[in-house]
Amino acid sequence: MTFGIPTKQLVRASLGALSLALLVGCASKGEPAYTPKELRSFDETSSLETQWRRNVGDGLGRARYPIAPSREGNTVFAADVEGVVMAMDANSGDVKWEIDLDTTISSALTAIAGQVYLATGNGEVIALGQGDGSEEWRSRVSSEVLAAPQANRQLLIVQSVDGRVTALDRATGAERWVYTSSQPSLTLRGTGTPMVIDPVSFVGLANGRLATLDNRSGQPLWEMQIATPQGRSEVERLVDLSGQPVISPDGRLFVTSYNGRVVALEATQGDVLWEADLSSRHTPILVGDFLFVVTDDSQVVALDANSGREIWRNDDLEDRWLTAPAFADGRLVFGDFDGYLHLIDAREGDIVGRTRVHSSGISVRPVTEGSTIHVQANNGRLETLEVTP
Repeated sequence: MTFGIPTKQLVRASLGALSLALLVGCASKGEPAYTPKELRSFDETSSLETQWRRNVGDGLGRARYPIAPSREGNTVFAADVEGVVMAMDANSGDVKWEIDLDTTISSALTAIAGQVYLATGNGEVIALGQGDGSEEWRSRVSSEVLAAPQANRQLLIVQSVDGRVTALDRATGAERWVYTSSQPSLTLRGTGTPMVIDPVSFVGLANGRLATLDNRSGQPLWEMQIATPQGRSEVERLVDLSGQPVISPDGRLFVTSYNGRVVALEATQGDVLWEADLSSRHTPILVGDFLFVVTDDSQVVALDANSGREIWRNDDLEDRWLTAPAFADGRLVFGDFDGYLHLIDAREGDIVGRTRVHSSGISVRPVTEGSTIHVQANNGRLETLEVTP
């Protein structure tokens, strides 16, 4: 299925890509380079009730590092750019512990199996114990890390901004292997986040390629060109796979790309099942037979995960720089550049709820558990809300 791309959208995409590519600490408030749609009234059928809020250090910094929080069990973990890491009770917001790593945190957090993993601007990867925040190990990779480290039972897979993928031993932090890819001269400010399962890691690269790596050795089992560079300028030729691939229980892999397409693949061999002409730098979300995609101009599109057919499209939030989608009890959840949290009915595609968290904006994906939403604003405010009914 293909869709025409008007000239206005090409100009908007080029401006947006250029601002993303050059954003290395010079942002003021993070406003878009183009005019966002005004928010309009709607039939509010879902309420967002604040349960608690907590300030986490100094927030994401001027560079808007993607320091998204993480939750495991009844604990939420969050951090700021200056190295503060906090663990909070998910129900009450009570602080269980707080530490200061005294280094610039640059990645989202990953909480899994009793540990919290994060990375720094100087290429360090740190493992903390969930119980008290004690540092269990610290290792260095080749360069700055913006993507959340991803774990299977034995390894922690880390993708750095220079295109390298490093496997570390989860228990000790020792390096197991390194995979190196070619980098284009201009990339988006950000990198793909690997999708890691026990045997393999699916890695999206800035050159538009998807690689499937054998976790025993780091050797590629198969690679595919998801997006092909086109156009005369470096901006027009951006084809980053900056979202995380999503895998279904039956072995289908869904991949988004910038200036490219959304592709569904058979995960073991890479055979293409379907493709849709949508540009997205965000991780999609799979719910049942629906695949939800936020496009680069912040339209929200629901696709049939079996065929790629478009089911619905909502452009009410166009150009508002939406975050990647989350899912809470039948509703899609997004933050925007102006600090609003939006709910969209996942089946019908209508906006059903909204609240403002903080005027500093929201640029990292909310974390959800059932009908509970944890969202961190750019200034560090972490707010927990409940969706009703």
